[in-house]
Amino acid sequence: MAKVVKKKKKGLKSLRSSGGSSVETSPLRPKHVEKQPPCGEFCPNHNQIRKMLMKISKAEAYEMPYEQAFEEALQIFLETTPFPSVCGRVCPHPCETDCNRKEKEAPVSINKVERFIGDFGLEKGIKPKKLTEDVRAEKIAVVGGGPGGLSCAYQLARRGYPVTVFEAFPKAGGMLRYGIPDYRLPQNILDAEINRIAEMGVDIKLSTSVGNDISMDDIKKEYKATFVALGAHKGLKLRIEGEDAPNVFTGTDFLHRVNGGEKVDVGDKVVVIGGGDTAIDAARVARRLGAESTVLYRRTKTEMPAIDEEITGAEEEGVKIDLLAAPLEIFTTDGKATGMKCQRMELGEPDSSGRRRPVPIEGDTFDLEFTTLIAAISQAPEFGTFDSLIEGRNWIQVDEKQKTKEDALFSGGDNVNLGLVIDAIHHGRMAANAIHEMISGEAMSFGPPDIGKIRPDKLMLHHYEESARQEPKEMAADERLKEMQAEIVSTYTQDEAVHEAKRCMSCGMCFDCGNCWSFCQDNAVKKPLVNGEPYTFKLEYCNGCKKCAENCPCGYIEMH
Repeated sequence: MAKVVKKKKKGLKSLRSSGGSSVETSPLRPKHVEKQPPCGEFCPNHNQIRKMLMKISKAEAYEMPYEQAFEEALQIFLETTPFPSVCGRVCPHPCETDCNRKEKEAPVSINKVERFIGDFGLEKGIKPKKLTEDVRAEKIAVVGGGPGGLSCAYQLARRGYPVTVFEAFPKAGGMLRYGIPDYRLPQNILDAEINRIAEMGVDIKLSTSVGNDISMDDIKKEYKATFVALGAHKGLKLRIEGEDAPNVFTGTDFLHRVNGGEKVDVGDKVVVIGGGDTAIDAARVARRLGAESTVLYRRTKTEMPAIDEEITGAEEEGVKIDLLAAPLEIFTTDGKATGMKCQRMELGEPDSSGRRRPVPIEGDTFDLEFTTLIAAISQAPEFGTFDSLIEGRNWIQVDEKQKTKEDALFSGGDNVNLGLVIDAIHHGRMAANAIHEMISGEAMSFGPPDIGKIRPDKLMLHHYEESARQEPKEMAADERLKEMQAEIVSTYTQDEAVHEAKRCMSCGMCFDCGNCWSFCQDNAVKKPLVNGEPYTFKLEYCNGCKKCAENCPCGYIEMH
């Protein structure tokens, strides 16, 4: 018969059997502790990326048909965004920036899986789930039908609020419609996701300018709250002589004209000034209009704010990028701009943006000829009736709930600060939460979950098999230039989407690998009878050996 011999060592016990073996134990016990993965942390809208990917990844193991898994994965994303197909095409995917998977081969291609499930949903006609079928009495106004305004309208419609969107342009979509070329975002995809919002009961009034076609005073009388999302459609000027010539455009004006269906004659040689997405888009559109295209940027390629893939795509299409150069003077002949003098630059100390400041190299100038000049240096909102919300040199100021200084007036998107599409979507969602909280009194959540973060050093990377990142098919460069609407990058096939989802390591959350159960020799871990349900601990059997925590690949188990 075994007897227990107690050791005096603090916090430890020794179990000795008649066979002479002993096992040291600890007072610590295992505990499930969910952690925030980098993808969820770095997504500005904090989409439930891990949950979406694992829904697809575990489908086969859980004997779930893939169509069901794709629909459930889509519904997970539709909880936080109405635009998975759109963002799957245009978002620069900050969620992938610090993906722990890059410590093995490359980050999970979250963006492309999002696009796949978004397109799957459109093809199958899948509708978002409302949070209630009741229709509330309080009406809400949204000024601006871009991604921020439509996100707010969508989230409020899910809660049963009657929402009216006032859109000044002939079509909804904002910069998604008028600022992004068709080869990146086809109009039919944008239309389909906007129509899905309208089908939820959102009334979108087009060609209706607040301040001109309807007054803000009238809106305040009829609507309980208002969300303002004007966007930033006004391109900034270069402030140099000659830029008022008819063949000199701002980047936003040029793209707006082309996307709006206007035929723009750019001639055979276009120069674009700037290094952001608008500049790269304008240069690539000019190539599709038949012109040679040069981008002039005052810093190096490293400092270019444009998406890396778009810069690469532009170079593949023959766009020349002239770096460390800035415009000085525009030459005109008979009222038209024909060329300009440019200044060579070098990089000095960092400025307020953190990028190194470009400094002129004295005496080093050169001339450039062109038939069209496009200045895509930045953009700003046209505030109109909302200029009273501007504070000092800032644009519209809001608190953490997107509330402005005026009662029942909220704002978000580019009229707060220039950002990504997903930033605007997040602003709209937070404003919808705040409006609902204000009206209902229900406490709402703002910001990401307040849980610890997980990094590679807390993972068992060797547990996961090597698996190459799937790259979607792309159209050849010479084929791209034949048609403005030709979409360059293909949507994943089902097999590609499943493969990529299975690369997710479920950082910080159980993915049913069974290691804890396998390594426990004391039957202290109980395996669930139903797939997907959590493992549980029978702590009365646990001796604190830590094997479950030490062999948890995703860092979900801790000893406490």
